[in-house]
Amino acid sequence: MSLMHIMILLPLIFAIIIPILYRFYKGIHLGWFVLPIPVIIFSYFMSYINVPDSDKPFIVIWNFMPRLGMNFSVHLDGLSLLFASLITGIGALVVLYSITYLSKNESLGNFYCYLLMFMGAMLGVVLSDNLLMLYLFWELTSISSFLLIAYWRHKQSSIYGAQKSLLITVFGGLMLLGGFICLSLAGNSWSITSLVQNAEEIQSSPYFIFAMVLILIGAMTKSAQFPFHIWLPDAMEAPTPVSAYLHSATMVKAGIYLVARTTPIFAASAGFVWAVTAIGLITLFWASFNAVKQQDLKGILAFSTVSQLGMIMSMLGIGAVSYHYSGEASQLFLASIVAAVFHLINHATFKGALFMITGTIDHEVGTRDIKKLGGLMTIMPISCTFTIITALSMAGVPPFNGFLSKEMFLTAMFDAHQADIFSLSTIGYLLPIVAIVGSIFTFVYSFKYVHEIFFGEYKAEALPKKPHEAPKLMLLPTGILTFLVVLFGLFPNILSESIIAPAVRAIAPFADAPDVHISHWHGLTPALMGTLIVFIVGFILFKSVEKWISIYNIQPEYLTFNYYYDRGIQLSSYISNKITQSYMTGFIRTYLIYIFGFFIIMTALTLFTHPVSVAFNNISDIRPYEVILMGLILVSTFCIVLAKSRLFSIIMLAAVGYSVALFFVFFGAPDLALTQLSIETISTALFLLCFYHLPKMNRHDENRKFKIGNFIISICVGIGVVSIGLIAYGNRHFDSISKYYVDNVYDLAAGKNMVNVILVDFRGFDTLFESAVLGIAGLGIYTLIKLRDKDKDGGEEHEETIK
Repeated sequence: MSLMHIMILLPLIFAIIIPILYRFYKGIHLGWFVLPIPVIIFSYFMSYINVPDSDKPFIVIWNFMPRLGMNFSVHLDGLSLLFASLITGIGALVVLYSITYLSKNESLGNFYCYLLMFMGAMLGVVLSDNLLMLYLFWELTSISSFLLIAYWRHKQSSIYGAQKSLLITVFGGLMLLGGFICLSLAGNSWSITSLVQNAEEIQSSPYFIFAMVLILIGAMTKSAQFPFHIWLPDAMEAPTPVSAYLHSATMVKAGIYLVARTTPIFAASAGFVWAVTAIGLITLFWASFNAVKQQDLKGILAFSTVSQLGMIMSMLGIGAVSYHYSGEASQLFLASIVAAVFHLINHATFKGALFMITGTIDHEVGTRDIKKLGGLMTIMPISCTFTIITALSMAGVPPFNGFLSKEMFLTAMFDAHQADIFSLSTIGYLLPIVAIVGSIFTFVYSFKYVHEIFFGEYKAEALPKKPHEAPKLMLLPTGILTFLVVLFGLFPNILSESIIAPAVRAIAPFADAPDVHISHWHGLTPALMGTLIVFIVGFILFKSVEKWISIYNIQPEYLTFNYYYDRGIQLSSYISNKITQSYMTGFIRTYLIYIFGFFIIMTALTLFTHPVSVAFNNISDIRPYEVILMGLILVSTFCIVLAKSRLFSIIMLAAVGYSVALFFVFFGAPDLALTQLSIETISTALFLLCFYHLPKMNRHDENRKFKIGNFIISICVGIGVVSIGLIAYGNRHFDSISKYYVDNVYDLAAGKNMVNVILVDFRGFDTLFESAVLGIAGLGIYTLIKLRDKDKDGGEEHEETIK
């Protein structure tokens, strides 16, 4: 295990330690113990930023499960370094922000445990070179994000949002697993690096199209692309630090990372180029259009995030065209990937700051409803300044960083029609139109966000709290991100060779070295004209928003994706309940009928479809006392079936067990006999104890049809077991393992009790997991008892309150 493996696992390790610390240091905010973790990891990854060598990847392999091909291979190149830096850098600022945002009265142990779990999972996603390990971490991000979104579990909306995100992203995860399997079959490897090197072979494989479609579905669900975007707005019920971390800089960009990482493999396909580009632009337009009508600040930012992710996705789609060209033509489309990487960074800065500002407003004012807000500019001047800068960056207004990447985005859309492949030379003329329309609505909601909070009428009577400026510690991380917005806007090329170029080379290793030079002025270009249209039309629509906002009422509710999601959940729940109720009768005998019926059918099919032979050679002689024991077992069994008394049934059941133990004695297995006698004694005592406390209930009605059915099933099961035993005896293809145990039980395990040695040494893992199952069952029973006691206490308190 290398140091880089440790850095990935460090958050997961501390996710276990932090809840324990919380029990002993409740006087200190737990965030101070968590903060050093992302800072240390961020500093470690920053040490790899070296201009001459940053584009040279290196792989460190830890043979985790080599037989399955599941090696924990860490692959660090420009792309993974960029994402690792965002994950830990933004993560450190979010932890710092949460120290003020979350009260010490909250369940901080749970919160930071989930947050660190998510951080480690995201690092695993972006640094894993093995598809199976990537999938493992991918699903861990879904689970940890579910726990974070449902952190305020007393709110029904939080539970709903968490469930929605989990269902959609896990569905995408299953599609992703199928895509990874197809990709592995096509490339005969689980290594991403190896698959990229064998891209041409994969592209000629019949699994290629299946791998591409399934992987894209997985990426689209995680990055909230149309039509899977519906989970992200509801996920805003999470605490603001969660929204700032998961939904601006990390989790929602996992799909972006996956598309970028697999671009060298799928870029040859026209389907990949058009799917990524078209879905990205549709997402950009639809989400920005719907962001304008939102009345909740987080709702605006949620749809804004979806829109910006669509924008990045579309740029990756156009950038994939560079795969088909070389020289200057390749550089023309490679500029789209440069824009995507640059906007990826810019979006993390201004959107992370805006989420923190939203949390600040909610924390200090008590509401996020824009109908109640307004006129806070003089009351919260620092927050207002941060908001104006970051919102203008999101709107694409110079001189901030968002303007630069937005200009590069429009340039890429205008240049798309210059490609003479995939019908881009004709249909490509539509791309800048959609991009400009989506950018216009981005301009509108950005200005609306600022105006509704800080300008207009101050409504003191509508506010739950008396507003005031946020504490310095809460403003600090927001200020850092705002400073980066300005810095990257004024001096964008400080990232060119250190961050952007290595990431672009990782996404497009087939292309020439990218020419990364970002500037504010490119002359009178179509992109500049598009920007002027965005500013002019966007400002007009912003000033007249009250006059046209009613168009959102045209769309009926039953034509929304949320409507069909909710109806689908209700319908699936109804159908599953009906199906379950049809066979879950509550009677164990019914479930045994299902099990034995399946056993009878499968045994009969096997016997009739596969020729078998039964041999009676070398069968031991049956001795008189064995016949007596067998008769005793049969008589005891019949007594159990016919008994009317529970006590008599238990005694007869014990007689069967003790008779079997005597068989072991006669067959020369005293250790096994001793074990059987011990188990039977304990079981009999437990049965007597349990049945004593069970209620006295009448026996169920047993009609003739019921008895005949049970009799037939019993006879068939008996015949099936005897047949399997005889067939197994007559078809021995290997030597019995018993001799190995006899010969080695003392020499290898240094034990005299053969049964104990087999259970503890030779089959130690079986015993370990069986013990783990018993332990988990015991914990479950203990928890149920504690919950029952808690509910009982709560009920008594409730009764006292009523009195």
